Amino acid sequence: MAIKYGRPIESRVRVVPAEAKDRAQPAPSLDLATRPRRNRRAEWARRMVRENVLTTNDLIWPMFVAEGRRAPVASMPGVERLPIGDIVRAAEQAAKLTIPCIALFPYTDPNLRDDDGSEALNPDNLVCQAIRAIKKEVPGIGVLCDVALDPYTSHGHDGLMHEGTILNDETVAVLVKQALVQAEAGCDVIAPSDMMDGRVGAIRQGLDAAGFTDVQIMAYTAKYASAFYGPFRDAVGSSATLTGDKRTYQMDPGNSDEALREAELDIAEGADMIMVKPGLPYLDILARIKDAFGLPTFAYQVSGEYAMIMAAAQNGWLDGDKAMIETLTAFKRAGADGVLTYFAPRVAEKLLKS
Repeated sequence: MAIKYGRPIESRVRVVPAEAKDRAQPAPSLDLATRPRRNRRAEWARRMVRENVLTTNDLIWPMFVAEGRRAPVASMPGVERLPIGDIVRAAEQAAKLTIPCIALFPYTDPNLRDDDGSEALNPDNLVCQAIRAIKKEVPGIGVLCDVALDPYTSHGHDGLMHEGTILNDETVAVLVKQALVQAEAGCDVIAPSDMMDGRVGAIRQGLDAAGFTDVQIMAYTAKYASAFYGPFRDAVGSSATLTGDKRTYQMDPGNSDEALREAELDIAEGADMIMVKPGLPYLDILARIKDAFGLPTFAYQVSGEYAMIMAAAQNGWLDGDKAMIETLTAFKRAGADGVLTYFAPRVAEKLLKS
């Protein structure tokens, strides 16, 4: 390098290291007839070949109804127990977001809980009041109601209990009455979540005999005895009252073929739709049931799944919105026709803006 007038002048000849020469040489082209990346190269191309698309039609929004003021559920960030007036406003929001259906779960006053869950049969209980209020103000939205006794029993179980044993047939008789009370209030979809044997057929017969032939049944067909239900039990108030566990009636997480047998029974008994619960840990079950029967099949992204994503997002460990969309798309990919998810209003807003 020469010096002229006190400034360095670069030589016209550059010395290029051997390593750089090697890197500059173009790589030989691969002789590939098929290059899958061509279909991924641009957003428009990815949209055009996308196999599964999430829409607001795929969403069911679970809500918790309670007396008094709205109150947050500590283990479910962003979720609250809502009084009936606020439930109606949430239903109006769901309709504006084109969410087709909401699901109602009650937080029952502990003073109204007893061994038999008798408040479930009260035609003026929280759920029935909420149904009537919603149908008056937002008649076009679907209302799904859980049928089980755990929000109403003092022991926190889904059925009647005698000396530590959950009674099957006696419980089913009560569940039929609960379903009728909800149907009379205007419920559109009865969703038995109790996992008692024969309850779908008994409820279908009871509804038909009472003239509710158009009321649908979405059976919790494969409901597993899962660790992911904890925040939900906080929300409905059964976590503090539950004695023992539910393994004598909810399914063993190690079983898969059993889910097909349960689905076959529920369909034969008159289920219009079936459900797998929880969701992400049981995508294989969802796929097997959908492939085997082809009936409208749903998944429940349960409270524990929701809480994990929210907690990780709040700690900055992952992008909450992206995780939300990705997990819901996974349900669609596995065969779900729809998903019950606490993310419903949040994801609906994103989908409508996209």
